[in-house]
Amino acid sequence: MSSFKHVLVTGGAGYVGHVLVPQLLANDYAVTVYDTLWFGTNFAPHPRLKIVKGDIRDTKTLAEAVKGCDAVIHLACISNDTSFALDEKLSTSINRDAFTPMLKVFRDAGIKRLINASTSSVYGVSDSPEVYEDNPKVPLTLYNRFKWECEEQLMAFNDPGFVWVTIRPATVCGYSPRCRLDLSVNILTNFAVNKGKITVFGGTQKRPNLHILDMVNAYKMLLALPDEKIDRKTFNCGFQNLSIMEIAQLAKRVVEEQIPEKGTIDIEVTSSDDLRSYQINSDKIRRELGFAPQFTIEDAVRDMVKAFQQGLLPRSFDDSNYFNVKKLQELKVS
Repeated sequence: MSSFKHVLVTGGAGYVGHVLVPQLLANDYAVTVYDTLWFGTNFAPHPRLKIVKGDIRDTKTLAEAVKGCDAVIHLACISNDTSFALDEKLSTSINRDAFTPMLKVFRDAGIKRLINASTSSVYGVSDSPEVYEDNPKVPLTLYNRFKWECEEQLMAFNDPGFVWVTIRPATVCGYSPRCRLDLSVNILTNFAVNKGKITVFGGTQKRPNLHILDMVNAYKMLLALPDEKIDRKTFNCGFQNLSIMEIAQLAKRVVEEQIPEKGTIDIEVTSSDDLRSYQINSDKIRRELGFAPQFTIEDAVRDMVKAFQQGLLPRSFDDSNYFNVKKLQELKVS
């Protein structure tokens, strides 16, 4: 059982946060969500939940929000490559420049543990059959590069009593009350269910994936483990490394099975200029921490299909809340 009582989750109203926060509350933590709330919130009221509208660049508001907390899960960022292309200045200020000032806020507030969410895409394109934590970092985009630069900033942060751990997740997939439909598994399932046809760009690129429930379980585990297990360590966290075509074929099979009235789901292949292909190895987190994913990509596809069938994802191609770039364009944030 964790010794921590009150967790601050930056970006806690996002895709992962909307699954993580209710589980933290169910595990008797008090939770403060610190988020810009650009996408709103779908949290049920709870006596141990506090929601603060704030930007991590605003250190004064952040310092107020973190008072009384003893642990932080840092999720806040502009979270995919195309969002960076939209507004490089915005993404740079949030994903890189705000990081060390944020760390100083947490140190000054007496935070005892920081769980830092990086990304497995820091490796870029790799010729290695499997990519381990110490493999070269060859980030292809600013998003990947800044995630790596933040890891370097964190490694230089040596304050006594400030325990930190970095996790490099695979691409998360599956249903969330604040769902994203701009992630590969979710995209392909959306097309299969609601268009009856899947378009695959390229198809041979390998993409490591992780079910959102396993992502949440990893964060809960990192809160509960003793300091010496995790302090100043970095862990890949993924499960199945499938190609885009393999994911498309999986979505096709599940949708044809679960919604037979849809008939045959066609797969159309076209060219792609997205060359990222990598296959991460997550043996370290299993070996050192005992973490083993419990849910498959097929589970994620089935969860998404069920959510579509239950009407939980209406207007799945039109509502900007499902798509980071569309929403940022709509809000004109800076």
